Amino acid sequence: MYSGGVDTVKVFSALANKHRQGILRAMRDPEAEFEPNLGVDMTQTGVCVSQISERFGITQSTASQYMAQLKDAGLLDSERIGKFTYYRRNERALSELADVIRAEL
Repeated sequence: MYSGGVDTVKVFSALANKHRQGILRAMRDPEAEFEPNLGVDMTQTGVCVSQISERFGITQSTASQYMAQLKDAGLLDSERIGKFTYYRRNERALSELADVIRAEL
C-alpha cells in the first residue's frame, strides 16, 4: 500500500485492462469524451455507466464491473443521484500513485 492507503496490487490489477485504462484516460476530460448528460456537470459530478457503455461499446453490466473495480482500487470517486451513480477520477489518489511509481518502482 502507498501512503494514501490504496492497495497498489488492486490499482495495477484495475489498470491491467485496456478498457479500464481507456475509461480513466477519457474521464480526464469528460466533456470532450462523453455525450452530454442533460442537467449534469460532468466535470464536477462525473459520468454514469450508460455514458461509459456507449462511449466504449461495452454492455452496461461490463461498464458497471469496470467502474466498480476502478473505484475499489481507489482511482474513482462516485456519487449517487437518484437512480444513477456518477463516477469521476480521484485525482489525489492518481497523483499519489504517480509519486509511488517515481519513488519506488
